[in-house]
Amino acid sequence: MNPSTSSTWTGLVPIDDTALAVTDTGGPGIPVVYLNGQFATQGYWRRVIAELGTGWRHISYDERARGRKSKRSADYSFAAAVRDVDAVLAARGVHRAVVVGWSYGAVVAAHWASRNPERALGAVLVDGAFPYDWLDEAMAERIRKLFRRLNWFMPLLRPTGLTPRMTAEQQADSNIELGRLSRASELGPVLDAITVPTRYVIASGTSLGSRGDEQEQIRTSLDAVTARNPHVTVGAKVASNHGAILKKDFRSVADAVRAVAADHDER
Repeated sequence: MNPSTSSTWTGLVPIDDTALAVTDTGGPGIPVVYLNGQFATQGYWRRVIAELGTGWRHISYDERARGRKSKRSADYSFAAAVRDVDAVLAARGVHRAVVVGWSYGAVVAAHWASRNPERALGAVLVDGAFPYDWLDEAMAERIRKLFRRLNWFMPLLRPTGLTPRMTAEQQADSNIELGRLSRASELGPVLDAITVPTRYVIASGTSLGSRGDEQEQIRTSLDAVTARNPHVTVGAKVASNHGAILKKDFRSVADAVRAVAADHDER
């Protein structure tokens, strides 16, 4: 059983050299932990959380240097992001949960579910965690140029929490690390090792920085995964693009959460 609070708790959870802004709705329902896009905030999940309602225990947080309150860190690595899932759940007294991740958060969720089959009640991966070799030297340079170009206005938005308190170089390094982790030889074995109910909700069209049909080509890599691993399925392919999926297709994401929880109960 997971200890539960009787009402919503918000506060900072100290982790390593930083502290993360966490929201826990409490209650006796199935815990669901939400893992954000690479530079997004927990606010992106508000429609999914509202759609699922009060019968679930919703735990969301802003990653290191994201949002308005989470603190800076010396470590913005993917390994730190995975450790933060454990730290947040431990701080809230939760041992088992459904993990739901969008974009970068989907890769974090996939790793966490793969490593913790006894703790993951299921995983929902929202337009992310596609094992595809999209990173080469030319793409890495495109990424660095993109973040250098965006850097002039990012400081203006930081007080609102809409952009991270990270340098352009740190953001580019994080994105390039994601490219390495997304290679078929790296991510494929992680997805193959998942043994808990896992559903993808897949967007259509482009994402920030992609060109033409690049993103759609990346998504096709999932076909081989679902053919190899019966625990991994596609719950929905929706019309909205990568950036709008949590806003426009939140019901499909909520449906996938319900489905993986039901699948786990039937096992």
